[in-house]
Amino acid sequence: MFDIGFVEIIVIGVVALLVVGPERLPGVARQAGLWVGKARRFINNVRSDIEREIQSEELKELLGKQQSEISELKNILKDTHNEVKAELEETDYLVKSIEDQIASKPQPSETAGDKAAPAASATTSPKNAD
Repeated sequence: MFDIGFVEIIVIGVVALLVVGPERLPGVARQAGLWVGKARRFINNVRSDIEREIQSEELKELLGKQQSEISELKNILKDTHNEVKAELEETDYLVKSIEDQIASKPQPSETAGDKAAPAASATTSPKNAD
C-alpha cells in the first residue's frame, strides 16, 4: 500500500520522540500500532467483502447463462418431440393405408386355392366312388 523505507521510519520515530517525549513515546507507539492493526483488519474485511460480492455477481451471471441454455435445450427437445410425433403419425397413416390396400386386393393364394378346390374335389370324387 504505502512504500515506507527504513529511513522514513527512523525520521518518523525521531520526530515522534521530539514531539511526544520519551515518557509517553511507548504508549503512543502502542496506540499507533493498535490503530494500524485495526486499519489493516478493516481494509482486509472490505477487500474480502468486495471479492465475495464480485464472486457472487459472477455466479449470478453464470446461473443466468445456464438458465438460458436450459430453456434453449427445452425448446430444442420440445421441437424434436413434435417432429418425432408428426413422423410417427405419418408412419401410422402410411401403415394403415398399406393395410387397407392389402385388405381390399384379393390374395393370390386365395384365388389359387379357390381354383384348386374344385379340382381337388373332382379328383377325390372318383376315388370316393370306388
